[in-house]
Amino acid sequence: MQLFDLSLSIDERSFEVHPFGIERINHREGVKHLNWVMLKKTLWGKISYFLGKRIIKFEDLPDGEFLSLETVHCPVHIGTHVDFTFHYGTRSEGKKSKTINELPLEWCFGDGVVLDVSHKKPGEVISREDVLSALNKINYTIKRQDIVLLRTDADQYFGTPEYLANYPGVSPEALAYILDQGVKVIGIDALGFDRPYPFMMADFLRTKDASYLWPAHFFGRKKEYAHIERLTNLKKLPPFGFKISCFPIKIKDAGAAWARVVAMV
Repeated sequence: MQLFDLSLSIDERSFEVHPFGIERINHREGVKHLNWVMLKKTLWGKISYFLGKRIIKFEDLPDGEFLSLETVHCPVHIGTHVDFTFHYGTRSEGKKSKTINELPLEWCFGDGVVLDVSHKKPGEVISREDVLSALNKINYTIKRQDIVLLRTDADQYFGTPEYLANYPGVSPEALAYILDQGVKVIGIDALGFDRPYPFMMADFLRTKDASYLWPAHFFGRKKEYAHIERLTNLKKLPPFGFKISCFPIKIKDAGAAWARVVAMV
């Protein structure tokens, strides 16, 4: 069995829509931080710390090092992540939307199928016909609980400004067809499921037609489903005949969470 990592790293050096950062304390700095944590609890302790007092010194620890520590200040939509219905709106299928910690675990492991729609250009829409054509090319019929992955090859731009706008969006009609086959989770190797912001806004401002605005996300108010955004390496997979694991981190009352998505071939 081969394992394929379909997840992007959370990398503070990459170009992103939302600001975020990672505070990194290395092993040597960890000694100083450890003393601050122990001494800061009282006023006299803080004063002692700034006067140079140390409870634990470098020479007290093996190699003069403590433990590293990384603190991530990051929106849940950066890096490979799973969105669920609370992200789309307060209600889904007429019921209260569910948060990511309520996503059924059985949805997150199943047979995978890759649909190649990499011919679609930035700002274009992946239609129902595109989905049917991709299925016809691989002679595959979607079955219940399949995890359907849309391959756009937009992941090649990750880390550059082009990643923010060089990808197509998914139409509600395409989503409806896939979900009507009993699918609960759909993934894409692009920044998002909807067309890039400049394309959506240009059409909305030109027509004042609100249907141009985030139609794929808002479709989750009509149909309960989860989608995975920011996948990678889909071109390394066969079209079907493999398993997908996409369990999200359990964050209470959130609309999305990071996931380490893996294909097992």
